[in-house]
Amino acid sequence: MNKIMTKTPPTWILAGPTACGKTAAALALAQDVDIEIISVDSALIYKGMDIGTAKPSADEMAAVPHHLIDIIDPSESYSAARFVQDTQRLIGEIRARDRTPLLVGGTMLYIKALLEGLDDMPTADPAIRGMLDAQIAERGTPAMHAELAKVDPITAARLAPADTQRIQRALEVWHSTGQPLSSFHQRANKKDEPQHEAILVSLEPTDRAWLHQRVAQRFELMMQAGFIDEIMRLRERPDLHVGLPSIRCVGYRQVWEALDAGLDLHQPTVLKEVMDKGIAATRQLAKRQITWLRSMPQRVVVPCDQADALIGVRRAFGIQS
Repeated sequence: MNKIMTKTPPTWILAGPTACGKTAAALALAQDVDIEIISVDSALIYKGMDIGTAKPSADEMAAVPHHLIDIIDPSESYSAARFVQDTQRLIGEIRARDRTPLLVGGTMLYIKALLEGLDDMPTADPAIRGMLDAQIAERGTPAMHAELAKVDPITAARLAPADTQRIQRALEVWHSTGQPLSSFHQRANKKDEPQHEAILVSLEPTDRAWLHQRVAQRFELMMQAGFIDEIMRLRERPDLHVGLPSIRCVGYRQVWEALDAGLDLHQPTVLKEVMDKGIAATRQLAKRQITWLRSMPQRVVVPCDQADALIGVRRAFGIQS
């Protein structure tokens, strides 16, 4: 008896830089296809961090099933490896319900890990981490970023000079193994590679100024929605601090550090300065996201600043308008 082989349909991924319109496009696709959304966002995972992460509203999440949102406490950490494990499980469950899984987000490391796999990396070494803690405290994060650029220029190029956590981790891997962190990402672990194909659609602006304007508008709306009050509630918890991945999210970090410095955010000039820093950090994040996307030649680019962007997304996923 011949076994009938059925081909697993490709997974849909909708990626792009922050503020490019991914959520709106995904919700529009839900009008055409019975989808469930899997968030690909390292900030949306945190409970109680809603305004600064531009988390989908309760109505939006009620209209379309969402996954990997509000899954951990801000005191906890989450990894690309765990994302791959969770996402592969969710894809199977969604398909079992005869629905289409749609991955939506801008955490490019997660997407790369899902599509290409991640090699096994060394676990944290307390002694090396303690040494690096002392060096960061003495020399500052930008100096350690310069140090990383000497031994792992590929990783240094994609990290912001103030990204203490990731810079420390990259240097820790170097000191532990004598190999750059980028080499582990490049040598995909075959046993962890996904067993499905994917259609990767990337919303990218043709005019960077368009995206910059949207970033600024989003930040202003966040402030109007009570972003500072949200951070003040988080600061009431003694277990949260600026060294955690959650608090280092763009926007949160800039406001948190300003409050740590004793700045009065009720003063318009001070508030504007903090907002400008948050907007600048968000723009830098968008730039890094676009750089990541350009390293993925299989992506289908849809200009997000064009009036027919949604038509382009539909066509890329094979939906007839």
